[in-house]
Amino acid sequence: MASTAKTFGKVLRERRLACGFGLREFAQMVGVSSTYISQLEQENIDPPTAERAAKMAGILGENADEWIALAGRVPDDLEGIIQKEPIGMPALLREANGLTAEQLKRLAEEAKKMKGGKS
Repeated sequence: MASTAKTFGKVLRERRLACGFGLREFAQMVGVSSTYISQLEQENIDPPTAERAAKMAGILGENADEWIALAGRVPDDLEGIIQKEPIGMPALLREANGLTAEQLKRLAEEAKKMKGGKS
C-alpha cells in the first residue's frame, strides 16, 4: 500500500507551482541553486534545515512552523525556550500532547494572557 502522506518535496513543488514561481526564480529567492530545489522536489536529498524551510514557507505565504515540521525539523528558537525552563517546558509539552488544535489555541491564548499579552 502506497503512502498518501505529503512529503516536503511534494508539498514544495505543489505550492511553488500554485504561486507561479519557476524553478530558477524560486531558487534565487531562497538563495540556493535550481538543482537543489529540483532534488528536494524529487526527494533525492534530505529535506532542508529549519531555517531554509522557514524561508521557503515565507516566500510561499505558508506557516513556517508547519513547513519546519514537514521537513522533520524543530524550530531553532525552541531549544533556547526549553533550556530556560528545562523542567517546566518539557512537562507542559508532554501534558499538551494529544490536545486538539482548538484546545492548543486556547492554551496558547491563556499563556499569552498570563504573560500580560506579550508574545
